[in-house]
Amino acid sequence: MASGPPLDNGTSSNPESHPAVTYEPGWQVGEQQPPVRPEWVQVVLFLATCLTTTLAGVQASPVFSRRYADRDLELLDLFLPENLILGVPFSASLLLILGIHEMGHFIAARRWHVRATLPYFIPIPTIIGTMGAVIRIRSRIPNRRALFDIGVSGPLAGFILSVAALCCGFSTAEVVSMHEFEGKGALVFGDSLLTSTLQYLIVGEIPPGHDLLLEPIGFAGWLGLFVTVLNLLPIGQFDGGHLVYAMFGKRHEMVAKATIVGLFGMWMFGPEYGWLTAADPMSTWLESRWPGWIIWGIISIVMGRRHPPTLDPYTGLDDRRRWIGYGTTVIFVLCFIPNPIRWMSP
Repeated sequence: MASGPPLDNGTSSNPESHPAVTYEPGWQVGEQQPPVRPEWVQVVLFLATCLTTTLAGVQASPVFSRRYADRDLELLDLFLPENLILGVPFSASLLLILGIHEMGHFIAARRWHVRATLPYFIPIPTIIGTMGAVIRIRSRIPNRRALFDIGVSGPLAGFILSVAALCCGFSTAEVVSMHEFEGKGALVFGDSLLTSTLQYLIVGEIPPGHDLLLEPIGFAGWLGLFVTVLNLLPIGQFDGGHLVYAMFGKRHEMVAKATIVGLFGMWMFGPEYGWLTAADPMSTWLESRWPGWIIWGIISIVMGRRHPPTLDPYTGLDDRRRWIGYGTTVIFVLCFIPNPIRWMSP
């Protein structure tokens, strides 16, 4: 995700009183940029994220799960060399996907002579080990074309790599009986239109009473697609917010409002209506919702619906960029997962 401070160009809202000035990639906008070098904070955060994602990959490894199926797991077991090595494929794949996403933003920003930092990775000890990565935009964005290029480059780069990782994961995935999880419980990751199609083409139909056990690289690919969806939410300074503002200008606020309502609606009225006829409808309803949509709805409100203007807010997109924007919308729809994560009770 690329983010930056609000911009105030001090211009009137009347485009006729302030004729637009157009900029093209490579044109000088502001001072010459010095070479960008990683700060010590970025290095420390990256190393910490390598550790947390490796530990997450260990726990996501089917080999590790079976290795400790019949014995108690202690925290120090995660750090044993024979276990740590199991987490490297997941960590390397996920960090590569996130890194390519952010470098897409960075390279596009440099092409437009917009100052930007290298990525800040965010480590967190969860089932995935990270909250993603972010770059900071430190100079004004000249126009909506530049904003579009910077905003779209990250999701497209991450999407391509995520699909490759997911296809690799499907090709080595194992079809297992659901009886294997009896008495244990398991996290079940939802399907999008794209993941369902790729699974059918690569794996084929899954027999009743069975499910697909993804290897760590495939899991990283699934996460990469889900991160792409979250980044493409058309709100504020999310990547999707950049794209909607670049494509539609002031009308982006209407899209942002509808999206916020939709996020809360996904939790309230999302899929799986079996709770209506369940013996304990309230508990069943709660179990079938993904609470993350509430969290993202709140985040969207906090980040705001409005997008700061570019230096030249009047120069629109050319046809090529508009078609890329429509294609990115298709990617969002294909990758969207109404109920991404749920817990399968023992």
